[in-house]
Amino acid sequence: MTAKLPLEDRAEIQDLYARYSWALDTGDPDMLAATFTPDARLVEEVFEDPDIWEGREGVRAMSRHYMASPNFPGRQHHATMPLYEPLGPDRCNAKSFVFVTEVHGEPPMVLRFSGYYQDELVRLDGEWLFQSRIIRLWDGEILRNFPGKGEWVPRKRPPDLVVKTHPF
Repeated sequence: MTAKLPLEDRAEIQDLYARYSWALDTGDPDMLAATFTPDARLVEEVFEDPDIWEGREGVRAMSRHYMASPNFPGRQHHATMPLYEPLGPDRCNAKSFVFVTEVHGEPPMVLRFSGYYQDELVRLDGEWLFQSRIIRLWDGEILRNFPGKGEWVPRKRPPDLVVKTHPF
């Protein structure tokens, strides 16, 4: 029998996921950075060249990057159906579905992204935080059990999502 994550820890991790999404989608780099450990690693494996963001300052830079993207405001990140793999009282791996909607007032609402998160979580000073988060599309190795699937297909990065340094 596999170990189960206590319900209180599950609730605290769900709160962590909510803080992450609210901070990202409302343009709050400091709140977003506070969901990660100081030495965290955030990787977006979506385009042909993955984006890697290191530490809380890197997470802030990622947030500022998306704040400056003209098509980002109006997006909402939804994480759902997490599976937890406890590694001890203060460590846990998790994976969850993620989809991103885009809302600009009137319908139609757009499904902008469908994929999954792979997380390494740690409890520091009584608070669950991301040690590592990998963001992937719903393709590649996650589909390896299906005939003819399981290979990741690199995607071209749209010009508005080219990572740039921003002054704010």
